[in-house]
Amino acid sequence: MKCRVHFFSSIRYLSTCLQLPFSSPLLQFTLPRSPPSQQKSMNMAEALEASVVESVNAIYLLFSSYLVFVMQLGFAMLCAGSVRAKNAMNIMLTNVVDAVVGTVSYYLFGFAFAFGSGTNPFIGTSLFALKGIPNESYDYSYFLYEWAFAIAVAGITSGSIAERTQFGAYLVFSFLLTGFVYPVVAHWVWSPTGWLSPNYSGSSGLLFGAGAIDFAGSGVVHMVGGVAGLWGAIIEGPRVGRFDAFGKPVAMRGHNATLVVLGTFLLWFGWFGFNPGSFNKILVPYPDAPYQGNWTGVGRTAVTTALAGSTAGLVTLFGRRLLVGHWDALDVCNGLLGGFVAITSGCSVVEPWAALVCGFVSAWVLIGLNALALKLRFDDPLEAAQLHGGCGAWGLLFTGLFAKEELVVQVYNSGEVGLRRPFGLLMGGGWGLLGAQVVELLAILGWVSITMALLFLVLSKLRLLRISVDEELAGLDVSRHGGYAYADDNHPRFYGEYLRIQDGAHS
Repeated sequence: MKCRVHFFSSIRYLSTCLQLPFSSPLLQFTLPRSPPSQQKSMNMAEALEASVVESVNAIYLLFSSYLVFVMQLGFAMLCAGSVRAKNAMNIMLTNVVDAVVGTVSYYLFGFAFAFGSGTNPFIGTSLFALKGIPNESYDYSYFLYEWAFAIAVAGITSGSIAERTQFGAYLVFSFLLTGFVYPVVAHWVWSPTGWLSPNYSGSSGLLFGAGAIDFAGSGVVHMVGGVAGLWGAIIEGPRVGRFDAFGKPVAMRGHNATLVVLGTFLLWFGWFGFNPGSFNKILVPYPDAPYQGNWTGVGRTAVTTALAGSTAGLVTLFGRRLLVGHWDALDVCNGLLGGFVAITSGCSVVEPWAALVCGFVSAWVLIGLNALALKLRFDDPLEAAQLHGGCGAWGLLFTGLFAKEELVVQVYNSGEVGLRRPFGLLMGGGWGLLGAQVVELLAILGWVSITMALLFLVLSKLRLLRISVDEELAGLDVSRHGGYAYADDNHPRFYGEYLRIQDGAHS
């Protein structure tokens, strides 16, 4: 608050020196009107005020973009620590590839499919290669923020198919997922012309009178990446040796818990851009709540995010202690992330106490899905499908149960006085919002299953998806990337050397 007052006091002082009026949206302060002869000066002052507000909003969005991009580093560290040492270089490279390939594909078509103007409720049809940007709706800072979201989706999927996938397959699915599959879902929910949007501007009105509330993407981002990873892991099958001849699971622990914990904290840090940053603008006052505005919602969203993740981490800590008999840092990290994934949908429209409920349930969702995965012989090295897909689905339902009407109106209608909207079922808001959340869940499941399952099947039939058994046993680092991630003179640098050593050992 102190910084905010000083900032606007400075603008007020400048306006006073110039004898120009100034009206702050935060302080509701207005200087005396100038005489009619100074109308031109008044227009200049209004333009100055508008430019200040837009500048602050742009800086806020850019800063949030940088925080979300830091999550790429978090994903890289988490993935590297969760795989075996012989595949560390491969998984690090795939994280880099997700970013660079996703950047190009999202620039060429992804942003256009997601936010292109027009009346098509399914997909955008303009703004390809940012032609027409900036305009009255979007500028470059908005593109950058959405780009940071897009490249995160492919990083989720790559974890599900780690340690056994050909590098070329990563290039293909990363390009398609970031440039087409994800943007279509983003258009449905986040574009004002999308058929699921809570701000839908089409003639048919909001879905069930509510539209689907997925504020920062439990469904749009996390479910999309999780379901894509689910199909990739199913079609590829488990890693060699993950299950014994009797179908019992064999532990394949990641090689570096330090990297996992570091990655988790980096993701936590980035989530403060992911969720609060999704307001896009911070200087938006609420007429129905004096002294409140988007700046209030930003703070509340950060609090609900931290509470949901922390609760999920605690529940996972004690839950796994009861189930396996020891304290497991890696399980706690995944539980923590599961809580973040779940709260991402409703983080802005629920009270802090509800975030505790969200985190508690998400921990048991993840624990239950991991147990089911083992029974079904499903192998996901990072538990990405269960974590992002399962907890993301719970997050959509949670929002339909606990969203508060006052907060929904503030977030999606800038606190318009007297406006009523459907809200959470358990908060007395009826079935409309929950119904829209279920429709979004099913639509994402169907769309991603059709597109990504087809892609992985085609790659598999063309023998472009999975590496050979020998290469998998040797490790992707030496068989595909010219050596191990960790320098060691006792390790072969090339796959040919590895084979000669193996032949000598068996002769």
